[in-house]
Amino acid sequence: MELYTLSARELADKIQAREVSAREVTDAFLACIERVDSDVRAFVTVTAQQARAAADAVDARLAAKEEVSSLAGVPIALKDNLCTTGVETTCSSKILRGFVPPYNATVVEKLSAAGAVSLGKATMDEFAMGSSTENSGLFTTRNPWDLTKVPGGSSGGSAAAVAAGEAPFALGSDTGGSIRQPAAFCGLVGVKPTYGRVSRYGLVAFASSLDQIGPLARTVEDAALLLSVIAGHDPGDSTSVPRSVPDYRAALTGDIKGLRVGIPKEYFAEGIATDVREAVTRAISVLEGLGASVGETSLPYTEYALPAYYIVAPAEASSNLARYDGVRYGHRTRNAQGHIDLFEKTRDEGFGDEVKQRIMIGTYALSAGYYDAFYLKAQQVRTLIKQDFDRCWENFDALITPTAPSAAFGIGEKTDDPLAMKLSDICTIPANMAGIPALSQCCGFTESGLPIGVQLMGPPFSEETLLRLAHAYEQATDWHTRRPSLDKK
Repeated sequence: MELYTLSARELADKIQAREVSAREVTDAFLACIERVDSDVRAFVTVTAQQARAAADAVDARLAAKEEVSSLAGVPIALKDNLCTTGVETTCSSKILRGFVPPYNATVVEKLSAAGAVSLGKATMDEFAMGSSTENSGLFTTRNPWDLTKVPGGSSGGSAAAVAAGEAPFALGSDTGGSIRQPAAFCGLVGVKPTYGRVSRYGLVAFASSLDQIGPLARTVEDAALLLSVIAGHDPGDSTSVPRSVPDYRAALTGDIKGLRVGIPKEYFAEGIATDVREAVTRAISVLEGLGASVGETSLPYTEYALPAYYIVAPAEASSNLARYDGVRYGHRTRNAQGHIDLFEKTRDEGFGDEVKQRIMIGTYALSAGYYDAFYLKAQQVRTLIKQDFDRCWENFDALITPTAPSAAFGIGEKTDDPLAMKLSDICTIPANMAGIPALSQCCGFTESGLPIGVQLMGPPFSEETLLRLAHAYEQATDWHTRRPSLDKK
């Protein structure tokens, strides 16, 4: 069996047992990238030299019989909004071309300390603003299951890399569904942790009260393994919660008897594709057959999540992106006449249309005379959404819904319809607004062979429960064993 087809846990076991070297594993994935990425286009930057050096360091430690972590020698792809010392970080934006951070994001430091091998930086929608990776300022990534389809967004490059066998797992970021929706479109497991569970230090900010870093993987066990490494308190992030990190792999017992799973009726309303609805309904039956108790519930403020999000997120983006002015780092126009002209032309040349649109919406929402009517009102609605979820946790341990209204759509299919594009995240946005953990995994395929995702949501810091449910479902089905044909080239 080819090394690039193995799970991260299987690779880790082989490396620890000295059945294969970390260098051999790294070379296998670099070869896969070279073979298929011209079609998929998942990577902005491939750091082959650094990856081989990191792998050699792991092999040297193993040869010296030193103790290494469970991730030592396992390759990983990093979304290109995570700062990496000495490696360009672009956020797939022209305005950050040439920006090389002087420090690592906390999650990158943790991965490095664990001996994980970074293969490079994965592409994304520019500054994480998008649902298809078509908003990248560099190039469009393609779905490995069908190269005419999008991989989802904004973590489309991370998801496509894992699905195509270019990395065993990856890190993404999730502001309104940007881990879970690509996971659904690419047939993967994607986890958005509780807000504050994983440090955001070194994550280039989109919307600071919504952003969260999390894993994309082929299996629930791999996602649990990665989350165990990156989770935990970080003094460098004031929103990071000082709470101990459980052993997420230990939660994968396969026993879900007695767990209460709620079905929010609002997530199965008009607009959910028939094949998606049927696949999720079958997944609910599987969980019920495994011993979970299932019942209907309601989240009445769900319908307001999307409009409230598109006030809160652009407002915070407007504030966060004000720093890109051509003075300190990144792109700087060569045709400026004075400092105001410098700012205007730099931002006009460097930002793409979607980013400009969201900056303008956010600036308007925060402006004098409109703050109370828009931003404040959206935050009040956000509180109501959270209270909806809080009431559900009185009766249920988790909620189950579709991850996205449909399977992956065609490249260019929704670029002229901004509302249809934004509706792609209608099932995922509420979890970000409430700050709760959520997970997506594959629960079936369409007739044309595209993956369908099912979403689990839980109370704050209930990642163990979500992983436990997801793992039990995964072991009872075989969806996670399927691979796109690109994998076999």
